[in-house]
Amino acid sequence: MLLSAGLDVCRAQESPYFVTYDHHLEEPGNLEIETYTTSGIPRGGQNAYVAPYMEIEYGVTGRWTAELYLEGQGTVGDSAIFTGWRIENRFRPLKREHRINPVFYLEYERTSEATRIQKEIVGGGPDLSSPNSALQPIKHNELEAKLILSSTVHDWNVSGNFIGEKNLSRGEGFEFGYAFGVARPLATLASGTRCRLCRENFIAGIEFYGGLGSTQDGFRIHDNAHYAAPVVSWQVSENGSLRFSPGIALTHEGSPVLLRFGYSYEIRGFASKLAQLFGGNH
Repeated sequence: MLLSAGLDVCRAQESPYFVTYDHHLEEPGNLEIETYTTSGIPRGGQNAYVAPYMEIEYGVTGRWTAELYLEGQGTVGDSAIFTGWRIENRFRPLKREHRINPVFYLEYERTSEATRIQKEIVGGGPDLSSPNSALQPIKHNELEAKLILSSTVHDWNVSGNFIGEKNLSRGEGFEFGYAFGVARPLATLASGTRCRLCRENFIAGIEFYGGLGSTQDGFRIHDNAHYAAPVVSWQVSENGSLRFSPGIALTHEGSPVLLRFGYSYEIRGFASKLAQLFGGNH
């Protein structure tokens, strides 16, 4: 029973990654509300910024998760603006767990050039030197696809994502990026006591992400932003989880440091609770 409880704890925990996706989807009928911020430490000629975003995730079926993103950013010495929205879908083609678990990701986004949440990095990354007044009027309608490959190996999660993005608003070709992460729980067995600071409530790891160029400029690693980012998640309650990650730049592109914070709250059985609420008077 102790082993089963430990495994249930691990399954219930939120992935610690901010950019990399693994093969775990939201449970059917569950709703998860998540808030995040990405803060950039500036280089010369750049201003510090905070880019918050909210994510609403719903488990449509056991193999399909849909999400809505709302995002904005505030730049020191400039302004605070709403930068757009995104609709994301993830599909898992294989029903059972396999050695390698593929997931297909498709996203449509309507954002401005001022977006800075950096949920993914493609091409050379965002423009961090131009003022918001010059970037905000430039709108993007973009389609993004990811191939997610994820495995569980001796309590470790190993995940890799290949990213392709096409701006439908103008002829910029395709832009490419990647993300790779490894993580594991600090303990896989429950301690037997109610303890939020116990090791089984933490997952730690590291992820790497960056741009891989475009069809216009060539498929390449140099002249693109790349980051190495330790990640940690903490299950602070039965339904709530905190995440933190300091991303360290490996190149001179983008911000030298990206600080990411996140909190997620899961409403289990949301679909059935909603049905009871609206069907209770019948």
